[in-house]
Amino acid sequence: MVDRLANSEANTRRISIVENCFGAAGQPLTIPGRVLIGEGVLTKLCRKKPKARQFFLFNDILVYGNIVIQKKKYNKQHIIPLENVTIDSIKDEGDLRNGWLIKTPTKSFAVYAATATEKSEWMNHINKCVTDLLSKSGKTPSNEHAAVWVPDSEATVCMRCQKAKFTPVNRRHHCRKCGFVVCGPCSEKRFLLPSQSSKPVRICDFCFDLLSSGDLATCQPTRSDSYSQSPKSPLNNVSDDEDDEDSSD
Repeated sequence: MVDRLANSEANTRRISIVENCFGAAGQPLTIPGRVLIGEGVLTKLCRKKPKARQFFLFNDILVYGNIVIQKKKYNKQHIIPLENVTIDSIKDEGDLRNGWLIKTPTKSFAVYAATATEKSEWMNHINKCVTDLLSKSGKTPSNEHAAVWVPDSEATVCMRCQKAKFTPVNRRHHCRKCGFVVCGPCSEKRFLLPSQSSKPVRICDFCFDLLSSGDLATCQPTRSDSYSQSPKSPLNNVSDDEDDEDSSD
């Protein structure tokens, strides 16, 4: 089905509409063989709070952006190559239901669909596209993925020292290796994580010691289900770290 649609006028027109919705700031999406599989609004768990994002699934990439005017205008386009993607279901908890993790070597995050059926359809389509891509290329699935950041609202104190309370002065930071919310003194070091940045990035002391000793696995996040917890709303929900999407995520 995908191969038959690749060169169809309807597919070309649909992709062109998506390009136009992102405008000049977006990257061109029309290339030979690319097919738009589906689209929809998903709730992305950003660092501050869950936010609606428009997602487009192609046979080789996943594209998402901020909604400016529904079905007319989007910005902050992000393109994720599907061959680097793995997905894991998240347990329902609180108001956040029908979710799964989208994990890549560069960036990982949680998304939530409106219904269980929609979640199943998204996950099935993504898995099929990834399987087809890897089958054609002969590549193996990626075992490396960036940590999913723990939302700011889940940590009122540093998740490493368990002592430092976050205030407007003592700000939140995120370890780029484990995704934990940590204080400044617990995350003063930098380490080069080539899949995430060409420059050394902030990591916590715990991960720095393990990475420096060559123990790459131990500092991987172990709270795989924690990212589905319902965010609270602490008064001092402040941080000076920005993720690569925008300062509010």
